[in-house]
Amino acid sequence: MSLSASQNRAGLTLIAPAAILGLVFLIAPLASIFVLAFTDYQLGDRALSFIGLGNFRALADDPVFWRSLSNTLIYSAVVVPGSVLLGLVSALLIDSGTSLRSFYRTAFFLPVMASLLAMAIVWEFMLHPSFGIVNAVMKTLGFAPRNWLKDGSTALYVLAVIGIWQSFGFNMVLFMAGLSAIPRDLYDAAEMDGTPHAWARFKLITWPLLAPVTVFVAITSVIRSFQVFDTVQALTQGGPNKATEVLLYTIYAEGFEFFRSGRAAAITVVFIMLVVGVSLLRFLSLKKTGSNA
Repeated sequence: MSLSASQNRAGLTLIAPAAILGLVFLIAPLASIFVLAFTDYQLGDRALSFIGLGNFRALADDPVFWRSLSNTLIYSAVVVPGSVLLGLVSALLIDSGTSLRSFYRTAFFLPVMASLLAMAIVWEFMLHPSFGIVNAVMKTLGFAPRNWLKDGSTALYVLAVIGIWQSFGFNMVLFMAGLSAIPRDLYDAAEMDGTPHAWARFKLITWPLLAPVTVFVAITSVIRSFQVFDTVQALTQGGPNKATEVLLYTIYAEGFEFFRSGRAAAITVVFIMLVVGVSLLRFLSLKKTGSNA
């Protein structure tokens, strides 16, 4: 009995540092955000008042909030299928090749490791209306140049293209891990049964066995796309005319430009609920996959 008690004390001692860090750096900040969301606190004030659901009622009538929410969803709707499809195609091409596989893996994964703020500056020069390489190519092809980041009809989609470029390498790595787990004997058996074409083998073997990985990649991509901020801050600052303002940038603007911390906390709560909802989908999909296995 005493041995069991000593083991319990030893276990509690071992997990205590992680538990304390989790409480200080995760639970406490989340709790403070939820509390602030129900107050009228402004950054720098020495007092605050609880206003209940006042911040959330204000958000319901705020066109800027709804614009940022719709921009976030549009951005995600473009980036997720684009990055998933490009990641899958890249993984299939690298997996089927016999030379320079390490080079292509490294080259495609570089945007994931690179600082997105630094890369945003490069993109800004490439998209410059006067001397950018994109407009130079457009002129060569006979099209009129455009001010891509100052045009409200194109700015959000340009950011989405940058998002696809930045994230498809991560998806490629996940798909390559899934491809490596598929037994090669299945492809040999399919070829012996009369399915020599690569597309037929993909439909019969690769795609069904990659389905769990695809669901995981898609949901992870949704969560990552909701977190876009760097490129918006570096390239457009939410403009022109709120055309590229997304939820995280709205939180930043409300909290650190207008100093409305209570309102920023309310938007953060909405953002957390979105991410938690998508995370629950990932958990349920993985649980369903595990039960089917």
